[in-house]
Amino acid sequence: MHLVPRLGSGIPLVARTHEMRRLRAAFARAERGEAGAVLIAGDAGVGKTRLLTALGEHAAGCGALVLTGRCIDVRDGGLPYLPFAEALSPLGASSDPAVAAAVRARTALSMLLPQSGEPKPVAGDQGQVSEGEREGVRRIRPEQDLGQLQLFDAVLGVLTEVGQEQPVVLLLEDLHWADSSTRNLLSFLLSRLRAQRLLVVVSYREEDVHRRHPLRGTLSELVRLATVEQVALAPLAPADARAFVAALAEEPLSPDVIADIAERSEGNPFFVEELLATGTDCQDLPAGLAEVLLARLERFPAETRRVLRVISVANETVSHAALAQVAGIGELELDEALREAVQHHLLVIEDGFYAFRHALLQEAVYADLLPGERTRMHAGYAARIKSTPQGRGHDAKLAFHSLESRDFDTALPALLRAACEAEKLGAPGAALRHIEQAQSIWDAVAPENRPEGTNELKLLNEASYFAGTSGEPERAVAYARSATEALTPDTAPEVAAKVWRRLAETLLALEGTFDEAVRSIDRAWELVAEREPSAARAWVLASRAGFQRVRDLPEEAMDSALTAVADARAVGAVGPEASALITIGTLADSAGDTVEARERLREAERKAREAGALNVELRAMYFLALSYDDQAEMDSARVHAARGVARAEETGLTWSTYGLELRARLLYLRYLSGDWPKEDAAGRAGRGVSSAVAARIIANWALFLVARGRFDDVAKALPGLRQQWMADIQIATAAGDAAIELAAWRGEHVEALRVTEELLRWLEKIEPMLLGGIRIAALGLPSAATLAAEARAKGDREAADGFVAAGRRLLEHARRCAAEGHPRSGTMGPEGRAWLARAEAAASALEGTADPALWGQAAEAFSYGAVYEQAVCRWRQGEALLAAGQPGAAEVLEAAHSVAMTLDAVPLRDAVRALARRARVELVGVEAVPPVRAAVNPLTDRERDVLERVALGRTNRQVGEELYISEKTVSVHLSRVMAKLGASRRAEAVAIAYDRGLLTAPH
Repeated sequence: MHLVPRLGSGIPLVARTHEMRRLRAAFARAERGEAGAVLIAGDAGVGKTRLLTALGEHAAGCGALVLTGRCIDVRDGGLPYLPFAEALSPLGASSDPAVAAAVRARTALSMLLPQSGEPKPVAGDQGQVSEGEREGVRRIRPEQDLGQLQLFDAVLGVLTEVGQEQPVVLLLEDLHWADSSTRNLLSFLLSRLRAQRLLVVVSYREEDVHRRHPLRGTLSELVRLATVEQVALAPLAPADARAFVAALAEEPLSPDVIADIAERSEGNPFFVEELLATGTDCQDLPAGLAEVLLARLERFPAETRRVLRVISVANETVSHAALAQVAGIGELELDEALREAVQHHLLVIEDGFYAFRHALLQEAVYADLLPGERTRMHAGYAARIKSTPQGRGHDAKLAFHSLESRDFDTALPALLRAACEAEKLGAPGAALRHIEQAQSIWDAVAPENRPEGTNELKLLNEASYFAGTSGEPERAVAYARSATEALTPDTAPEVAAKVWRRLAETLLALEGTFDEAVRSIDRAWELVAEREPSAARAWVLASRAGFQRVRDLPEEAMDSALTAVADARAVGAVGPEASALITIGTLADSAGDTVEARERLREAERKAREAGALNVELRAMYFLALSYDDQAEMDSARVHAARGVARAEETGLTWSTYGLELRARLLYLRYLSGDWPKEDAAGRAGRGVSSAVAARIIANWALFLVARGRFDDVAKALPGLRQQWMADIQIATAAGDAAIELAAWRGEHVEALRVTEELLRWLEKIEPMLLGGIRIAALGLPSAATLAAEARAKGDREAADGFVAAGRRLLEHARRCAAEGHPRSGTMGPEGRAWLARAEAAASALEGTADPALWGQAAEAFSYGAVYEQAVCRWRQGEALLAAGQPGAAEVLEAAHSVAMTLDAVPLRDAVRALARRARVELVGVEAVPPVRAAVNPLTDRERDVLERVALGRTNRQVGEELYISEKTVSVHLSRVMAKLGASRRAEAVAIAYDRGLLTAPH
């Protein structure tokens, strides 16, 4: 996929709120007659021009005259006064009599403004000046001083006079390229800022202003002035960089791609654009960006460039001693080279070590190395690492440099040691990479040079384990299958049983592979069934018990679990004992004995921790949380789920099978209980996890986004989630719920009903009578009722009957799920009963007015702790009470509104307020809130943007130009708007939108 980013001006300014606030404040002071200046410093590409452009747009919108000039890179001295000449040129060409008179009155301006007369040389400026002149080596003659002063005074005077009519904003860019004359004029101008209506804003590249740069002295003088302030434009923070990537791309990107581009760019917007333009699947540095980065290095001496190449190979911060050894140059030459690089902001010093200031510059320098040069330098680093004491990360570094220098005999054992260290540090993803690298060079190492006790089968098993614990279940299965294929008749039965058990457990993490998993665990059992008790046999029995429980064979499961406990205790294997105890606990839960269940699960958790069986420990914590969840003991369920998530993070197993299940469960529990996270990080998966794992978290997060009214964000995520339905049934149900609610809140009830029916048909094929079907049917029923009512209002009885029938089918499905479903605890819990009550209440509106009593019962059913769902039911109850003419609507609407305000549930809040306004019901605190639209706005943000401009009389082409979209896209948006509003023409759509309060009439 190749994405072409829009120009930076085509998207909203990202993450510069603080800087823009300061600039707007400076402009406001200038409007009042308090002149000032702002110096903006930042690296190349960090967004200085974009910030100045935004300021200029703001100032122009406030009636100011905005004058812009730019310096250019002319190495031999620059062009005298170039930015001022460019900035003031509109004054010379102005048709305003007052401006023209102000220019004519100052003949010294003829040098800068040829339009005002023939250019006359100004004494003291003889064109381009040398570096020595910029440093003030040559003294200007008195008559030259006088002529330059006349020009300077003329510039200040014309800006002052023009400012009396309207505020003036002077924007000067790229001051690091300014010539001495420009710097002198700027110093004069800023030192004389007093009561003018003038704001001067200049920008320069901080990285280019090194110690000997001529601008450095000027800046040190300017910052002392009371009217001058500095703004340092730092790179975007990680979260802001991700937002910028997402805004710049023309189509949705996966979280991993967004995070990767944001990380590589280090928050530099120009780097983001270049990386994104190259393609999201390109890991090499874009050629254009590499050229830009490398061009800076050409001006430096050969020794400096060599040292930079040596540092680029290190792939980390480098000590002075390491550089001296690998670079092979003298100490004095090395000192000078490093000083040059540090002073010119190519390198930074961190805790006494050297590193590139920008990681992309390191990439560019490294990519520019010759193959032999690269190999020699890596070998030099490897030799140094081997001679240094062992420490954290020692083996990983040795393996990296040995691999790159083709020394595989050294790399292989180092990789295996690095994998062990990564596992101990809780980094299964890093361990997996080390094992995979070891596999890739296995055949290149002679058998006699391979580490003892290691073979390909062991590497495959370890790769499968690490893939599974780092959130890549598909790769875990692939490696486990390869391990079974690598078995030979000589393989010991216990070893072979472990391989087959591993495959069975990895297959459980994927949908549609259960039958293969059962065959695999049966094969493992065949290998050890007749053997004496051992740890391997106990593990197989414990796993087999879990499979039998899932297959609804409780007696067989209990028998296998008890045998596993006996075998494990006989040989002192605590890990498999804990695993079997979990199955015993879950069987007790299914039998309704929660006391026994929780006691066994707590015992399993304790034993697993003692044995260091981390995955078993997380499994015990998950089922313990689920035991409380099933009984709607929300607080306890959240506590245990949170404990499990914390333990998973602590051990590096966040994205393992049960680490993921705990995180997803906790997120859903927070949604139900009203403990809604404010930060988007809660809805993002980790880097490097599979798309299915990421989708599991995003699907749950989509519920929050819909409830908070972030409709566009949800709409972007849903297509990708739809592709993952087959990966995990939980993704399908959560994402499907979000899609139904999104369509319903937008007023797209046909779409809501379509998604509901599609999801239920899909579930019938995958897992019939799933209890989650009750919720899905309940969410779709209000749309069926609404469509039926609309059809009756239009006199279309046939259509109304069709929608009523569709609603009846949904209600029947909910009832069947409740009657025939298989609750984990044996009987349907409070959550299932609440959703069934909600389905019955929603269905009561299919033939006419909804039954307030049924909605009241639904609200009461959610009182177990489902705060948001209860508030929705109260809103519906209030609606039904008002329609039936019964009392009590004010109380239930107030309760729903209070929850919506607390949670920032914008769609529910607006719906409650709209209903209260129509019924003349007063809500506490609403008077202090600006008026809201009369109904939930069915239009997306982009559709509203388009319609607002159409209302102002813009053509489709003009709308497209203003919004930076194509004319065809504008037409598509308008078609959708007219369909939603029931309009046949543009003008009618605008009129309907004004009438319904979806647009605000311009003042």
